[in-house]
Amino acid sequence: MVNLANKDPFFDGKKIVVALSGGIDSVVLLHFLNKYHHHNLRAIHINHNLSDNSHDWSVFCESLCSEHNIEFKNINIHIEKSSNIEETARKKRYIALTSDMKKNEVLCTGHHQEDQAETFLLQLFRGSGVAGLAAISKNKNLYNSELYRPFLNIPKEQIIEYASEHRLDWVEDESNKDTSFRRNLLRIEFLPKLSNIFHGLTNNIARSAKHQGEALQLLQDLAMLDIINYELIITGKLQVIPLNKIPKRRAVNVIRYFISKNNMLLPSTKVLNEIISLLSAKVDANPTVKWHTNEVRRYNKELYFFEKLQTSPIKDCPYYKALKDLPNFEIRFRLEGQRIKLKGKSHSKSLKKLLQELQIPPWEREKLRMYYVDGSLRAIEILGEASEI
Repeated sequence: MVNLANKDPFFDGKKIVVALSGGIDSVVLLHFLNKYHHHNLRAIHINHNLSDNSHDWSVFCESLCSEHNIEFKNINIHIEKSSNIEETARKKRYIALTSDMKKNEVLCTGHHQEDQAETFLLQLFRGSGVAGLAAISKNKNLYNSELYRPFLNIPKEQIIEYASEHRLDWVEDESNKDTSFRRNLLRIEFLPKLSNIFHGLTNNIARSAKHQGEALQLLQDLAMLDIINYELIITGKLQVIPLNKIPKRRAVNVIRYFISKNNMLLPSTKVLNEIISLLSAKVDANPTVKWHTNEVRRYNKELYFFEKLQTSPIKDCPYYKALKDLPNFEIRFRLEGQRIKLKGKSHSKSLKKLLQELQIPPWEREKLRMYYVDGSLRAIEILGEASEI
């Protein structure tokens, strides 16, 4: 078991990125890792720009890293006010962090045993199932990066003692005292009272979360078996027909697994039932289900899942590369009623009908780039060289 007195063998041969907020947990984490892995360590601070003190926290983190000769990077993100600002901030923070990750780097955060207990209870009060009650995992793949939480089984008390022993400085986020946030309410008012009654409360909750994590792994193993045996995923999309052939509870399990592996927020039971209803939607319907910053659409017997906070990269297109440097080059998008003739074809065809025949989803058709030179259509992204009729 990892503790604050010994080196963590997990990091052998790895390069480490610390998510440095400036709070006591991440400051202790940085100091602890710097003792053993100084030459393989760097830190990233995410400035959410939500507090009047945000700039001061960035300056503190940069100064701390400079003092210990640790590579440092500050990343600014901006978050719109919403009903679920905590989740939005968390999502954008991890996207920003993992976007800066390099090969063979592991991202580390300072989550500890009390964080685990708070998350477990919050999920319990929301009526969450096994996935929610598994709470925080120590290791996970996140946006194709590795996330590791070395302090997850360590009590907060030990972190405070370590900071005192090494005379560390840190910053205090004033929002941590705002009990209008449910997590803060649990930490400040309820957990201390419960701990006075139930001895070893946070450790017991952490053990329960571990049991739920093991149960979740079994459910994920079952989902993988169903995906393989019934060919439920093709080219990254869930297949409607075979999903309809397995029991509903296992179809739900597969959908949960698929959503989780794509780093999306797990939907409520109500939303999951709406997603299941897509499986029986009419063939000519293009229904959509949305939750938080995610959505799923059914098209052509497949389910397409989207994460709105992530922008899709512009696809590499050979026709764009061939034409972009010509004089009077333009990019346009399709218009109603257009007819085109593809290279090598003897007849023109309605662009709308052609896109339908190629089974390009409706929401992607409006984004297809059309390349013009001197006002004449020369090529269309994905489709190829073409002329307008």
